[in-house]
Amino acid sequence: MGRFVFKLPDVGEGTAEAELVAWHVKVGDTVAEDQIVADVMTDKATVEITAPVSGKVTALHGEPGAMVPVRGPLVEFEVEGAGNADDAPAPAAVAKPAPAPVVADAPKVESAPVAPVEAPTSGNYVFKLPDVGEGTAEAELVGWHVKVGDAVEEDQILADVMTDKATVEITSPVAGTVVALYGEAGKSVPVGGPLVAFEVEGQGNVPTPVSAPKTASKPAENSTTNSAVTSTTGRGISKTSMTIPSKPVPALTGRAAGERPLASPAVRNRARDLGVDLTFVPGSGPAGRITHEDLDGFIARGGVQPAAAPSGGGSTYARAEGTTEVRIIGLRRKIAEKMAESVRRIPHITYVEEIDMTAVEELRAHLNATKQKDQPKLNVLPFIARAIVVALKDQPQINATYDDEAGVLTQNAPVHLGIAAQTPNGLMVPVVRHAEARDPYDTALEITRVSGAAKDGTAKREELSGSTITITSLGTLGGVVHTPIINHPEVAIVGPNKIAERVVVKDGQMVVRKMMNLSSSFDHRIVDGHDAAVFVQRIKGLLENPATLWMG
Repeated sequence: MGRFVFKLPDVGEGTAEAELVAWHVKVGDTVAEDQIVADVMTDKATVEITAPVSGKVTALHGEPGAMVPVRGPLVEFEVEGAGNADDAPAPAAVAKPAPAPVVADAPKVESAPVAPVEAPTSGNYVFKLPDVGEGTAEAELVGWHVKVGDAVEEDQILADVMTDKATVEITSPVAGTVVALYGEAGKSVPVGGPLVAFEVEGQGNVPTPVSAPKTASKPAENSTTNSAVTSTTGRGISKTSMTIPSKPVPALTGRAAGERPLASPAVRNRARDLGVDLTFVPGSGPAGRITHEDLDGFIARGGVQPAAAPSGGGSTYARAEGTTEVRIIGLRRKIAEKMAESVRRIPHITYVEEIDMTAVEELRAHLNATKQKDQPKLNVLPFIARAIVVALKDQPQINATYDDEAGVLTQNAPVHLGIAAQTPNGLMVPVVRHAEARDPYDTALEITRVSGAAKDGTAKREELSGSTITITSLGTLGGVVHTPIINHPEVAIVGPNKIAERVVVKDGQMVVRKMMNLSSSFDHRIVDGHDAAVFVQRIKGLLENPATLWMG
């Protein structure tokens, strides 16, 4: 029997600790491999933690509500085999039996020697994908951090996987040598399915040797010289970058060899897109954290291979040859699936109307000129948001979500306004909750806050879900008209285009006015064309007479 100490695995990129929500086991319980032992909560999701081994629970570390550090001890087991803890208690000393009394004339009996049973020196351990999020049945494999033949330590990062909610770094539950990798970047791996096979000291958890699967991913060795390579990033964008020498120079980064660099999820994702290994990037933030500016400086110093000059002596009119295949994986793939689902499931109707924004622009300029120091500068979005809130009072069926499988329309009293935002990681929809209860300054502050959190990767799960209707604004790139796709399961999306000066006829006179087209799409199963037109015309009337926006 051995002692196995299970440490809290990495439950999210950049997460240093998690809150222990509840235990599913108690001391003395016998658990099976992959059985749920605890629930923990990060700032992105609640995660069910499963046992990496079978055994008997001998200790639980922490109480519900306590913070548990990543790679800190969570559960201790008594297991078959050697376990993984060097400080296992020594077995109790066996008392020598008292010599047997001598019986006269008793025949002397010789006991046959017993051959010692040798414990196996090595075994096979198959690590299965743990539960990476409540209700998640599978996760997409974004990238490997190890290859076949690597010797890994316990808690070393093995792979990045992506769920619907977050990107999660998967760490090794044991120390050993990688003998097989199951899956390749872009493929989905089922929860509970094999992920990595190891050769480990002791008995392992499978009886027979493991052979590498035919589809096992074998990342190429890192080159020791600078050479141009083409990589497919987690956002599905093919990048040409430098292969950096595999051994970092501690004097340049301030980190010891093998130390994981500190960086926000946004910086990590951007570095992945650019093909940059953060191991070699010096950090100027607190505790050596790498910032976007550090990444920009690294690239400016030659960290990324410059684009190749055109063939044919650099001629402007040189013929281009070849093609580039780009695999759509990671967040870009999730966005693609979401958009395809929305178009497939929702019959869209798009209605476009032009709105005279002159009065709004005049009011906005006045408010910005007279605002207090603690008030934000207003753009046009708070006014559009308020117009939507007021217009929804007469048409609550538009502030709704539709479960088309159950045939249930849920009308919402509060207006949780989604703000479609372009981020370094792709399109996200942070949510301004209770827009109906906010004045223009509060609305502007909240739009800035949640959009900023989405862009820098710090947005929490509740800030990226639960919207009831969405605004998608292209800002100064807004064009004349567009056909926005509804954010399923909502039933409407409002898309303001850019504001431009146009010559219009007003009261029989040709005048210059600031005009904006409003492109809005509706779920035609729920919203009839007449109701869509009434809704947009109501927004138009409110914006053309902005004094009425906060009157009711």
